[in-house]
Amino acid sequence: MNMMHAIAIDDEPFALEVVKNLLEEIPFIQLTASFTKAVEAISFLRDNEIQLVFLDIKMPGLSGIEFIRSLPKPPMVIFTTAYSEHAVQSFELDAIDYLLKPFSLARLLKACNKAYELYQMIRSSKQTAPEALPVIFIKSGFEQIKIDLADLQYAESVGNYVKLHLSTRPPVMTRLTTAEAEALFPDNAFIRVHRSFIVAKEKITKLDKKSVWLKETEIPIGPSYQTQIEKLINRSSQ
Repeated sequence: MNMMHAIAIDDEPFALEVVKNLLEEIPFIQLTASFTKAVEAISFLRDNEIQLVFLDIKMPGLSGIEFIRSLPKPPMVIFTTAYSEHAVQSFELDAIDYLLKPFSLARLLKACNKAYELYQMIRSSKQTAPEALPVIFIKSGFEQIKIDLADLQYAESVGNYVKLHLSTRPPVMTRLTTAEAEALFPDNAFIRVHRSFIVAKEKITKLDKKSVWLKETEIPIGPSYQTQIEKLINRSSQ
């Protein structure tokens, strides 16, 4: 089993001790360090490979929300807080989960499982992704439009067309079936998650059993594709 390395940040030492004790029961999470001030964790994250942060929100000085926003490439985050009013804001920051104190081992385990599933998917996609994705040309109307597949976030079936959602420019519509579009994409970099959606593996920021997220965009997982996605998640741990 691949271990995830984590840190915990909370201005209350007792809360840090609770997280530490509960995580000792979860075999795939290793708590590497804990901090009572968010600013103290910044240099640690710079010098250490950490996949997950357990983070309180209301702290003196730098809040948990401000801390995450200050990081150029933040790790996955599970918020641990006594207050519920920041839940929507936390998910806008792509938080894995939002735990209200006091939380049980079962609730913490559920959040950690969500983080671990995403961690496994990211590891698997990095191991299999090509060094450089190709450029393809797509017919849109009377034009042949150049599409850099590294820029493609996801493809969506819309009637008799497929809409290509791109990172750096507006979507491109092309008269293709989803199956035809899927055949154009390298299968080690893209995955079909629904009869109407194909997503770029590296663009996935969060997932659960029913959906994947590309930042704020939620895409459903079709029932017939759940097994395929579970295999992808578990491949690197076999």
